[in-house]
Amino acid sequence: MCGVTGIFAPAQSVSSDDLTRWTDCAANTLRHRGPDDGAAWVDPEAGVALGHRRLSIIDLSATGRQPMTSATTRYVVAFNGEIYNYPAMRAELAAGGASFRGHSDTEVLLAAVERWGFEGALKRANGMFAVAMWDRENRCLYLARDRFGQKPLYVAWAKQALVFGSELSALRTYPGFDTTINQDALTLLLRHSAILAPHTVYRDCWKLMPGTFLRIDTDAITRRTLPDPVSYWSAADAAQTALADPWQGSTDEAVDALEACLSDAVGACMVSDVPIGAFLSGGIDSSTVVALMQAQSTQPVRTFSIGFTEAAYNEAGDAAAVAEHLGTNHTELYITPDDAKAVIPDLPRIYDEPFADSSQIPTFLVSQLARANVTVSLSGDGGDEMFGGYNRYTWSRHLDRAIRAVPGGLRRWAARRALAATPERWDRRYDRAVSMLPFDPRQDRFGEKLHKLAGIIDAPTREEMYLRLVSQWQDPRSALINGEEPPTRLNCRNEWPDMPGFAEQIMLLDSLVYLPDDILVKLDRASMAVSLESRVPLLDHRVFEFAWGLPENLKIHKGQGKWILRKVLERHVPRAMFDRPKMGFGVPIGTWLRDGDLRDWAEDLLSSESLARSGHFRIETVRNVWQEHLAGTRNHQHSLWPVLMFEAWHRHQMAAGTNPGHDAAVPAGSAQS
Repeated sequence: MCGVTGIFAPAQSVSSDDLTRWTDCAANTLRHRGPDDGAAWVDPEAGVALGHRRLSIIDLSATGRQPMTSATTRYVVAFNGEIYNYPAMRAELAAGGASFRGHSDTEVLLAAVERWGFEGALKRANGMFAVAMWDRENRCLYLARDRFGQKPLYVAWAKQALVFGSELSALRTYPGFDTTINQDALTLLLRHSAILAPHTVYRDCWKLMPGTFLRIDTDAITRRTLPDPVSYWSAADAAQTALADPWQGSTDEAVDALEACLSDAVGACMVSDVPIGAFLSGGIDSSTVVALMQAQSTQPVRTFSIGFTEAAYNEAGDAAAVAEHLGTNHTELYITPDDAKAVIPDLPRIYDEPFADSSQIPTFLVSQLARANVTVSLSGDGGDEMFGGYNRYTWSRHLDRAIRAVPGGLRRWAARRALAATPERWDRRYDRAVSMLPFDPRQDRFGEKLHKLAGIIDAPTREEMYLRLVSQWQDPRSALINGEEPPTRLNCRNEWPDMPGFAEQIMLLDSLVYLPDDILVKLDRASMAVSLESRVPLLDHRVFEFAWGLPENLKIHKGQGKWILRKVLERHVPRAMFDRPKMGFGVPIGTWLRDGDLRDWAEDLLSSESLARSGHFRIETVRNVWQEHLAGTRNHQHSLWPVLMFEAWHRHQMAAGTNPGHDAAVPAGSAQS
């Protein structure tokens, strides 16, 4: 894994020394992404520079150094990521006469672009990547991102120059970069715990969308207008194509075919010239990945898990049982609350843009554990979105029917009744009720889930129901001094995919939005902070396309999600080891904020004085939410965490000297303009 950055400033007379100095400075902020090597390539006549930091994974020799020039010298590339099918691409290119100096996937990409063109090469490449490539013949810059957005790529204006990089920390170093806060984007942070693409925390700055590329020429820089992104692959289109040509075989044949597809994807992700392992939680997704790794390995696979002293958040015992059954070389570490809390002051450094999914804490800790032993770790992310693992997919069908069948007044009455008691009180009532039953239908954090359900059952439409379901603040503008919610796939009805059922619709929306903007951001930043490459075999596009061709009842069967994935796993691990209620990978942030050491930290950030200095949030609104949380009348952890993460990030930037400013309702803009 690596970090990339660069600048395109054709209208300015910039010396080679300045281009090199600026790009080296930007690249050095990405040293954690690539601690093994760093270099820059500049063309002062064209006003372009590419910078690179290298984490050596494939071809550890000097022939793998970047930025790398193609055999004809036409193309120069800075590449972050891995192309898993590069051996097959290399063989095809060699058969056509291409020759290679080394055996890196970057060199194969350059040869592929020379043979098939930039878009053609992207369509053939199966992997995770962010690409910056300069075409010396046509004097244009290409920027591209992988199909699912596993690797980040930001682009921004810095006066009359275009700058780009793997993280915002690199962009902030370029002269002329505008650190004015995009107030509109903060509405997204409050609603979703993340700022959804293409928007970012800064104005005149955007994320490149997954599965797209930009071709930027001198004229675009002169006009200071980015071209429309070109889509070379679309998850929505791929899902629609698969649905139009559904699986025709038997159930057993579907399980066989899925296992073969997954095995191939996992095997491709195991190619490495450095030690490799896997995260193992004991859940279905990570256990499936590890089982298929072990089936293809001659040595025990290195696996890693963390445990917590709080039983409601601890899966370490389940992971250890799966590891023992599969025969992996397993390492586990039990984390105390103090260990987890110690990470929190570092979060504004780890996450270069405000990010507020609290599972970022255990994700960083397990990455840190793995990095002490390996350089690459496979993850089970993506299985929930593709195979119907989240509870909301099962609930959605029932809720959709309720919206259509139950009068709005009755739904509003039920919601008020559910919200009349705190989640903790509902937990106590639920525990008393189930203790009298002859079986144990115990539901983890029942009160929290009931409160969330109460917030959505009176929604008038499917779209509103889903938006409420995924919102931390139902009305983010109520907490902000300025800001209007910018357009996203979720709040624009014409952006919603046309699917046969509500469950399929929100599964695809999660793949388009929640997966790239939350899950993959969390994984990339947490792992890269410790120079660990994380790979996600379930996000092989062939697995995605196969999954969407399956009938829904093979994914959600009798109220149970990931049915077919369970059938694959049963071939390797006894069902009793993984057949249990889904447990999120989280920490008890709400309790820590109310009763623990985090209370003073949070009070400092949420004080009237601190909020006034920051100047973004309505003090009375935020203080009321904080006081309700402290009093225990409501658990507002999901509302408070985005505010806390922004305030901590803002304070960190001020201390670092980047001095982020703010204006009233800065337009969010888009990557298209």
